[in-house]
Amino acid sequence: MPSLKDLKTRIESVKSTRKITKAMQMVAAAKLRRAQEKAEMSRPYAERFNAVMAKLAASVGSSDNAPKLLSGTGSDQTQLLVVMTAERGLCGGFNGNIAKLAKAEAQKLKAEGKTVKIVTVGKKGRDAIKRDFGDLFIDHVDLSEVKNVGYGDAQSIAAGILDRFEAGEFDVAKIFYSKFENVVSQIPTMQQIIPADVDTSAEDADDSTFYDFEPDEQAILAELLPRGVATAIFSALLENGASEQGARMSAMDNATRNAGEMIDKLTIQFNRSRQAVITNELIEIISGAEAL
Repeated sequence: MPSLKDLKTRIESVKSTRKITKAMQMVAAAKLRRAQEKAEMSRPYAERFNAVMAKLAASVGSSDNAPKLLSGTGSDQTQLLVVMTAERGLCGGFNGNIAKLAKAEAQKLKAEGKTVKIVTVGKKGRDAIKRDFGDLFIDHVDLSEVKNVGYGDAQSIAAGILDRFEAGEFDVAKIFYSKFENVVSQIPTMQQIIPADVDTSAEDADDSTFYDFEPDEQAILAELLPRGVATAIFSALLENGASEQGARMSAMDNATRNAGEMIDKLTIQFNRSRQAVITNELIEIISGAEAL
């Protein structure tokens, strides 16, 4: 049974921890609002951009002149998985859920005889995947020094991926991130970015308007497709930013509540132990007095 001093020390320790988790919860709540606004503001642009891409892709169809970023290499043997997570932990299952989805996809592809290559964005994702698939890593992007992720960061990541594609290092590229729904719900998501995954059938069904493009569709697609890769990565980074803060806020709130419950239990145990010590001392005093 722990002594009164040990119980008191533990209570003070848990109280200090509760102060830290409460402070982290408040910081995450403040950051969440800004991150959520950025993620939500990017969605209409990404949706409209994809709609334009779908219209262009529908016009090009299966033409031999279609850009390789749209038509692909004609094979899916070598696949690049871009796993985007946070640089820090203490955000519940946010990082683990993204890594779990990426590992499941890597295992599936390897079982099908595909060649898998992995690029990680964020230290936590790299740490979570390294033990099982460390031999598949080909690059890592460190954003630990970046306070506010911008489009330039997404362009830099996209440029590296596009250079590898042009060099013939892979056939298909997929990104893994967490889509923000609300504070308690973040959805791990996989999205194919190379070749561009555009739903031309949905576009044709929704809009029967005829468009005449100048210059031709192939030239426009050749310019827009690389931007589409950067746009998809930027949207994923923003979604990740909001999801991370939402997950951290929820995790720190749970930690604060658990600390409070632990303090209550330890306080009850401390009071009972102290009462037992007082009772024993009184019994010894009374017994000594009767002996005299």
